[in-house]
Amino acid sequence: MDATFIQQNQIIERYLGGKLPLKGAQDFERYCRENPATLAGLGMADRINAALRLMDASGLPEPWAEKPLPFYQKPLAIAVVTALAGTLLIASAMLLLSSQKKDEQIMVLTDELQKQPLLPAQSTRTIIVEPSRNGPVNRSMVTVGGKNAEMADFKIDVSWSSYNNFKVTVDRIDQGRVVVLNNLTRDSNGHLRIALNSSAVGPGDYELTLEGLDWRGTPVKQAWARFAVAH
Repeated sequence: MDATFIQQNQIIERYLGGKLPLKGAQDFERYCRENPATLAGLGMADRINAALRLMDASGLPEPWAEKPLPFYQKPLAIAVVTALAGTLLIASAMLLLSSQKKDEQIMVLTDELQKQPLLPAQSTRTIIVEPSRNGPVNRSMVTVGGKNAEMADFKIDVSWSSYNNFKVTVDRIDQGRVVVLNNLTRDSNGHLRIALNSSAVGPGDYELTLEGLDWRGTPVKQAWARFAVAH
């Protein structure tokens, strides 16, 4: 390869256009290294400058210009993703702690129920309950118990519901779950009957959550009620 061969075969144009085969490109690069003075005579620098002017006129970036980073590699995007990951980690930790705290409360209440002395009921009181259909209530509708233990016979009116079988959950307010009663059937008057010895649970406020059970046993929230127990 010499200067005449380069000119006759348009080696420079083909090299710049990436059209030379690998062997030809390597031979041309070797020639340029061994004959640097010949490049000026071949007009290599002028051709490169002309190409750069064309690129500048067309708005194309120079070949050595830094390529824009993808969005996910930009510092701001990395910072946002890192912050979100940290927030999710903190939220997960808080949920875990909350779950553990609830489990501990349930264990404490279970232990209290096991140790709670059951006193003989001195009387029986029938209580008709008209539950709220709009959500949990804020005040207890009735207080059972007192100085003497009594048997509270709750009759919860669900005659309006389209369900026949129900699940009733009893929670002690701000403390934890007390009991879950499954597959309760309303009587001919449309009442769910629950009898409670007031000495069987500790003093405080309790919430009843009523859920209807469909043919698959899936619970659907229906109503809520609240009562208090005194000792």
